[in-house]
Amino acid sequence: MIPTEEVSARRREIEDKLKQEEETLSFIKDSLEKSDQLTKNMVSILSSFESRLMKLENSIIPVHKQTENLQRLQENVEKTLSCLDHVISYYHVAKDTEKIIKEGPTGRLEEYLNCMDKIQKAVEYFQDNNPDSPELNRVKSLFERGKESLESEFRSLMTRHTKPVPPILILDLISGDDEMETQEEMSLEHLPESVLHDVIRISGWLVENGRNQDFMTVYFQIRSVQLDRSIKGLKDHFRKNSSSTGVPYSPAIQNKRKDTPTKKPIKRPGTIRKAQNLLKQYSQHGLDGKKGASNLIPMEGRDDVFDIEIDAYIHCVSAFVKLAQSEYQLLTEIVPEHHQKKTFDSLIQESLDNLIMEGDNIVSAARKAIIRHDYSAVLTIFPILKHLKQMKPEFDQVLQGTAAGTKNKLPGLITSMETTGAKALEEFADNIKNDPDKEYNMPKDGTVHELTSNAILFLQQLLDFQETAGAMLASQETSSSASSYSSEFSKSTYICKVLGNLQLNLLSKSKVYEDPALSAIFLHNNYNYILKSLEKSELIQLVAVTQKTAERSYRELIEQQIQTYQRSWLKVTDYILERNLPVFQPGVKLKDKERQMIKERFKGFNDGLEELCKIQKAWAIPDMEQRDKIRRAQKTIVKETYGAFLNRYGNVPFTKNPEKYIKYQVDQVGEMIEKLFDTSA
Repeated sequence: MIPTEEVSARRREIEDKLKQEEETLSFIKDSLEKSDQLTKNMVSILSSFESRLMKLENSIIPVHKQTENLQRLQENVEKTLSCLDHVISYYHVAKDTEKIIKEGPTGRLEEYLNCMDKIQKAVEYFQDNNPDSPELNRVKSLFERGKESLESEFRSLMTRHTKPVPPILILDLISGDDEMETQEEMSLEHLPESVLHDVIRISGWLVENGRNQDFMTVYFQIRSVQLDRSIKGLKDHFRKNSSSTGVPYSPAIQNKRKDTPTKKPIKRPGTIRKAQNLLKQYSQHGLDGKKGASNLIPMEGRDDVFDIEIDAYIHCVSAFVKLAQSEYQLLTEIVPEHHQKKTFDSLIQESLDNLIMEGDNIVSAARKAIIRHDYSAVLTIFPILKHLKQMKPEFDQVLQGTAAGTKNKLPGLITSMETTGAKALEEFADNIKNDPDKEYNMPKDGTVHELTSNAILFLQQLLDFQETAGAMLASQETSSSASSYSSEFSKSTYICKVLGNLQLNLLSKSKVYEDPALSAIFLHNNYNYILKSLEKSELIQLVAVTQKTAERSYRELIEQQIQTYQRSWLKVTDYILERNLPVFQPGVKLKDKERQMIKERFKGFNDGLEELCKIQKAWAIPDMEQRDKIRRAQKTIVKETYGAFLNRYGNVPFTKNPEKYIKYQVDQVGEMIEKLFDTSA
């Protein structure tokens, strides 16, 4: 059984909780009633607010629409006024700009161009909106007048400020690569900076707004004349100031040379003058003497005037390239890109044509000279051709983009020179072989023939242009004989051919002499001259490429001729040789026949000695070393033979007048032989 007290306590606890729950429920009911009341009040307020908003909207919307319409009307009015002002301004353009257009753009180019822009816009407006308006004709006329003024200003600026480049500046420009390596690349100022700016602005406006290309014609005509005058001025400068000692470079270049003595001077293009100097050298060294005439015209006849012309032409070629490069740089700033190549092509035509024509004239002159067998004339082509080939890459670069006809002019000239040069070389070799043997043309003293000296000088001159000469011969592929020159032995082959032909011709010429001894002296002198000339230059190395024994062969030929000459003394020494002379016993009286024989031997020797000495004294051996060698050898032979003869018969009583037969002592004979080959003795 549960105690009564615990039950009572449990009941009281339950009753207390029930009472609390009832109080909570009562609070919730009160809260819900208040919430409902507040909701009703909020709904009432919102309904009232909505009603008021609707009333406000109904009042504001009409006002807003009216205001918007008013704003639109205002904007339309403003736009209309602006358009009217803009349109009205076009009607004032002619009046506002006419004075400036009439006065021209000189001195106020930017203001003038602004006026032209206004006039152009007016023209466009009237053409689009009122093509029948008289104002259109007025602004059109004004625009055309303004455009003509701009063209006139362009021409005026170009004419007034385009001047030929002074020769001194051109020489500095073309020699700058060699002489001024430490300096920046030189550039020419063709137009003052302000003028260049104006010219560029005018050309730009004419292309963009004037739709005009006539100014490009004006440009290339003016610049073409300037380019041609610059090159001609350089040529005239050469003619007036060049000398045989060098090219007239500018003071800047000359001063630089003095400041840098270790710097190699500019090499002048190879000219004929070197051949003349070589000729003088050989005369001074005793390798040359009096020359017989030949149908090869001697090279000494050239004068410095023609030499200067060649130098001038070569420098004009370089000047053309440098000036054309400079012209193209200027042109790219002034002429629109898509017109630059064509305009440049037209600009350089006159100068290029003159240059090519002058080159053709040189080729033509060389051809005429070759017809006259003046093969030294081809030497004028070598330096030019060499220079043209060196300059061809720069030529090609400068002429890039020009017409095919323009690009082909220089290659055409080069081909013409190669053809002419190759023909001259071939004909020279043939003419060496076929030079006629004319008695009156032969040197009477047996010295070096002019054919020999000219041939050797010609070959020596080719040394400076051996690559050019080889290319000349190799370029003539149609010639069967020229095809061999394309090999590495070409130069040697040609030189050996010339020397071989020369040797054959000399051998033929030597037969003109009636005296075999003089013929031998003639061949000796010529062979010796050839050998010494080969040894003094690079020719001997070139010859050795195909003929390794050439030097030895010439020495053998020289020795053979010496031996042939020495045989001329046999008719003297044969008289006094021991054979066929009477043998006698000392103290035994000579018979009349024996005395007569001894007299004849003395007389034959004396007469032969006197005759040979008289004749051979007039002969010449220009090479002192060879002359002394031949004299010495002959003295030894004759003196020994005569000495033995004199020693045996000098004291024999073969005559009552010994002085009549014993005319010379041994030393006197030596002295007489010592005077051989000496016309001054």
